[in-house]
Amino acid sequence: MGEEFEVKGPHEEVLEGGEAGKGFNNQIAVMTAIMATLGALLSYEASFTLSEAIMMKNEAAIKKTEAANQWNYYQAKSSKQNIAELASKVTTSKEQEEKKKDIARYVAEKAEIKKKAEATEKLSLEADEHSEKFMHSHHRWATGVTMLQIAISLAAITILTRRKWLEYASLTCASVGVIFGVLAWFGI
Repeated sequence: MGEEFEVKGPHEEVLEGGEAGKGFNNQIAVMTAIMATLGALLSYEASFTLSEAIMMKNEAAIKKTEAANQWNYYQAKSSKQNIAELASKVTTSKEQEEKKKDIARYVAEKAEIKKKAEATEKLSLEADEHSEKFMHSHHRWATGVTMLQIAISLAAITILTRRKWLEYASLTCASVGVIFGVLAWFGI
């Protein structure tokens, strides 16, 4: 009765490096390293595109505020023009001429302000469109990273369970992640 039996689980056998699983483990380890490298590259691009999207969205907000300021200035000139028009109707001829000159000046100033406001609004819309493109690209990169992370998790489970179908599932997830990365790379 002095004999002791040691019961080992699959996890312990893998850690001890049993000969039967050595080639299989090495194959999965290399596959995991490749997936982790691709995941890091996709993650970098996802971070970059997110930063660009945020900066473009910020630029759009700044331009929108500038356009709103221009439109407020336009409204102020319109109010002054309206007051000048009213004053020209209730004043005498000399004052009427001065008010008509003011009206003409306000009309010209408003035309310039309107051009600036419309141009600034256009810049805001362009920055917003760029932001949306970067966000779309970011989502592609991020989906690729997520799929590669799932593939790495499945690869770890594959080593522990030695199930071939899990290896295929891992490779499938990795492939989907790479496809999303390629789509993001080409801006699709």
